[in-house]
Amino acid sequence: MPHTLDPLPYAYNALEPYIDEQTMRLHHDKHHQTYVDKLNAALENAPEFAAKSLDDLLRDLTAVPESVRTAVRNHGGGHTNHSIFWKNMRPGGGGDPGGSLADALQKTFGDLAKFREEMTKAATGVFGSGWAWLVAEERTLRVVPRPNQDSPLMDGQTPLLGLDVWEHAYYLKYQNKRPEYIAAWWNVVNWDDVAERFAAHS
Repeated sequence: MPHTLDPLPYAYNALEPYIDEQTMRLHHDKHHQTYVDKLNAALENAPEFAAKSLDDLLRDLTAVPESVRTAVRNHGGGHTNHSIFWKNMRPGGGGDPGGSLADALQKTFGDLAKFREEMTKAATGVFGSGWAWLVAEERTLRVVPRPNQDSPLMDGQTPLLGLDVWEHAYYLKYQNKRPEYIAAWWNVVNWDDVAERFAAHS
């Protein structure tokens, strides 16, 4: 069964003023759709892998035929990264996480402010296009940058919170001011979704 693009879980303008409607329409309907289309096109040439889940494909890329491996890495990574990204955000988000997620972040980073600093530093420091991720690796939380559309799944990590720093995620509103976009993004983080991912991993 071909991979499909789910609709946004909120209106295109729901994250304003932090992320604008035009960016959300282009980012979701054009960029993300292209990753899905190109992933499906690649898997037509490897039909025995078409039924596998995206997580399984990315966790064991070496098993994917070399002829389509790069396409699965790039477009499959783009599909899964963005699928998490949309759910990691919500209108009226931001603030601080609670419960066991907050406890784990404080244990790992010292306090929530230091976690935000680490995440912001990773996102600001990505050269060119890529992502900053909060991941779970066994029982450890880490902040890791990833180039292009590489997914933490490729390294055996569980992605919990992802920040897209490709220019298409922010350029219409923020131009080259990536730090301003990153600062604004914290106001739409959906901590409930992150906590659910953390609980599922734990």
